[in-house]
Amino acid sequence: MGFKAVKAKILDCLERGDISHEQRGDIDIKNLLAIGQVSASEVAEILGRARGDSYSSSPHHLVDSIDVHVVKTRHAGQEWYIKWYFVDPSSVFISVHH
Repeated sequence: MGFKAVKAKILDCLERGDISHEQRGDIDIKNLLAIGQVSASEVAEILGRARGDSYSSSPHHLVDSIDVHVVKTRHAGQEWYIKWYFVDPSSVFISVHH
C-alpha cells in the first residue's frame, strides 16, 4: 500500500473516530492523542499536509504481517512523529508527539 492509500485510510479512521492506542510506557509523553493533548482532527490536519517523503513503514516488531506506518513532519513550527498501524477497519496509534 502506497502513501496515498495509507494517508486516505488513516484520515478516514480519524474522521470516523475509529482509533485506539497501543499500551506503552511513557504514554503521557509519547502519545499526546491518547491523553487528549491533541485531538483526532489536529492529527488529521498534520497527516493531511504530510508528503510522501516524510513517510516510512516497516513490519510490526511482534507481528510481521502488520505494517507500522510512520510520518515525521513539520507542522505549525514543530517536528511531529506519528506512528500507527491498521487492524481493519480501525487504526491503532503507537506514538503521536513533537
